Parts: sequence; C-alpha cells; structure tokens
Amino acid sequence: MAGNLWDQLLAWAQEAPLWLERILTIAFFFFVAWVVYRLAPRLARRGARLQRTGAASARTRPERLATLSGLISSAITVLAFVVAVVLSLSLFVDNNTLIWVIGLFSAAFGLGARNLVNDFVSGVSLIFADDYAVGEKVEVVGIEGVVEAVNVRTTLLRAPTGELFVVPNGDVRLIRNFSRGRFSTVTVVVKIGGAQVGRALPLLEALGKEAVALLPNLLEPWQVISEMGVIGQTTELKLVAKARFGAAAEMRPRLLALLHERLSEAEIELES
Repeated sequence: MAGNLWDQLLAWAQEAPLWLERILTIAFFFFVAWVVYRLAPRLARRGARLQRTGAASARTRPERLATLSGLISSAITVLAFVVAVVLSLSLFVDNNTLIWVIGLFSAAFGLGARNLVNDFVSGVSLIFADDYAVGEKVEVVGIEGVVEAVNVRTTLLRAPTGELFVVPNGDVRLIRNFSRGRFSTVTVVVKIGGAQVGRALPLLEALGKEAVALLPNLLEPWQVISEMGVIGQTTELKLVAKARFGAAAEMRPRLLALLHERLSEAEIELES
C-alpha cells in the first residue's frame, strides 16, 4: 500500500508542470532558511560556549558572550534568507545573468536603503569590537540606559525610567560606557576657620595615607586642594579621592564620618 502511494507521488511529481516544481523548490529553500532561523540562537550559544572553553576563556566575560550570541544569531538568520533568495532566483536565470542581477540589485539596494545597509555593516563590526555588552550601562546618541540586547541591526537600551529605546547600529558613533570605568571620584568639601588651616592641612594629608587602610574602597590617598584659592575667615578645602568603580556612594558617608572624628579629636572646628 505504502509502495503504491509512493509510486503515485513520484508519477505525479514527474507529470507536474515546471512552474509547480519551481514553487515547491522555492518553498523548500525558505523552509530550510526558517529552520536555520529557529536553530540560530542555539548554534550561536554553542559557538559562544566553544569560545569560552578556548584560550580566550579567561578574558571573555558572560556579558560579552551574551552579546556575541545575539549578534551571531541574527547574522546567521540574515545569511540563511539571503541564500534562499539567491537560490530561488537561480531557478529562473542562468549563473551569468544571476551575477548581473545580484550586482544591480545590490547597487540599487545600497543606494535606496543606505541607512539599513549602514546599520547591518555597523552591527557586523560589533562582533569584532568590544565597545559594550549586554547588561552594561551606556550612553549612545544622547540616550542613557542598560543594554538589553544587541543584533546586527539595532541595540536595545532600557532607560532608567523604564522605556525601551531601539537604537540603529548605524547611529552609534560616540559611546559612553559607565560599566568600564577604572575608578569613581569622591569629593568632600571641608570648611575650616582661616586661623586653623595651618593645623588642618598636615592632619588631612596624613589622614589621607592612613585612610587607604581604613577604607577598603579607597584606591589611593586623597588630594587636598583649595578650589577657590581665597583667604578669609573661612577656607574651603576640597578632598578629591579615587574609589573603586561604583563604590563612591557607599564610601562617601564613611569618609565623612572619619573626617569628622579626626578633626574633632584635633579640636579643629568645622564652619557651617
């Protein structure tokens, strides 16, 4: 029974007109492209895991791997459908004509959709560049937010107020990456009576060296400067310190408490 059915299908396929055969072939090409599209995220993640187990694993961050997975997945999808289109065209024209058609179409598409082509080219370049990654806080084209996803055409940013911004990769020129700073700056202003500045300066300089051990997030002794450079009954001294990146807000109250304690012990009154 099954053999007879198969023979009937083969006979029907042989007797089918040429246009029907081409339609079925085109449908098969795009079905394969759709399957590749469905498998692209899995293939991209597997490729990222293989990279992580390689020689560069120690330097590859999870955020970078997530970014690469998104970029590679979208690149595989675009390539699969482009191949499906080219194979479908090859059913109607010979190879030489197909080359001319692709060339003319590419030129026309490049002129008519320059922005779209620019987005794709910029997105492909992100595969090799490591300017930002998923989960990092950045500012691009004046928009500040956390990177949620990156593909070959767009970058998705989640703003602090909750909105989702879709930024074309072709518009990404100047990138401000908040997540890759080496340190955060902490500034504290101390107002001291003019007559006590001579006593306060040595104390603050010595305390800056001691504070490196007392405050774990302090990277080096702070600098004591007078921003205004004005002598009067009250003098403002500014302490500029370098904290570990992202730890400035946590360290500032500890720094204030330490200053208040040591200045009180030295009987140096702070001016309001």
